[in-house]
Amino acid sequence: MTKVTKAVFPVAGLGTRFLPVTKASPKEMLPVVDKPLIQYALEEAVNAGITHMIFITGRNKRAIEDHFDKAYELETELKGKGRQKLLEQVRDIVPKHVSCTYVRQSEALGLGHAVLCAKAVLGGEPFAVILADDLIDAKVPALKQMVDIYHQRNQSLLAVQTVPREDTASYGIIQGQADGDRLIHVSAIVEKPKPADAPSTLAVVGRYILSPAIISHLERVKPGAGGEIQLTDAIASLLKEETVLGYRFEGTRYDCGSKLGYLQANVMYGVKHSEVGPEFAKFLSQVSGRSGA
Repeated sequence: MTKVTKAVFPVAGLGTRFLPVTKASPKEMLPVVDKPLIQYALEEAVNAGITHMIFITGRNKRAIEDHFDKAYELETELKGKGRQKLLEQVRDIVPKHVSCTYVRQSEALGLGHAVLCAKAVLGGEPFAVILADDLIDAKVPALKQMVDIYHQRNQSLLAVQTVPREDTASYGIIQGQADGDRLIHVSAIVEKPKPADAPSTLAVVGRYILSPAIISHLERVKPGAGGEIQLTDAIASLLKEETVLGYRFEGTRYDCGSKLGYLQANVMYGVKHSEVGPEFAKFLSQVSGRSGA
């Protein structure tokens, strides 16, 4: 069995829901307390044993490359001022055993197209896909949970969670048969169905582990919803040849592609932060008390 060592990060999206802040800054660089979303995603991948990060970028995404690059001037200044802790944080953003590749997606043709852009780098191996918008807080990182199951089952995995029926039009929705407490044998998957048409309320969220066979299906699939090449449509095609599993991950997901989810993530991560957590929790308590007065 081939181990999962590569992860694709589709980061070419425009982030229109966060305009005007994303006019010149990538949405993946939005901070949750003191780290950008894309760094949380990379750290999750590293903790899952991924050693090759593949970023599918677009225009105005240079800040992502700069963030993971070496910053000589900054490191020199921090070293000169004896700020060793900050220096180590800056140097250790990308561990030495991890490599990063950047591939430009010239047109915004959908998530499926973004994954297809990584074909030459993937080399016919199974791989993960991580959407940085979905920040998942878990004792065992969500992707590690999935990688461990993949290495047991050797079958593609989709992270899923139950959503309100009125929200199904925002997700890929699966149908399937339960296999234990957390796994589902997927029998069908539909992209953004209307609530009345949704086969279930089990939604696919931003973590995937996919067999290399998905690439050939992406190459054949026709543009779907919004005129884009949908990863969901390619997975539906893959289902005809291979078993695909849904996985109810352990942890709390924050939809940081929405303003509300992003604010919720900052509050919850702020409360847990080792430096400011206690004071921030006290502040929230005071605010809550004033609001209830």
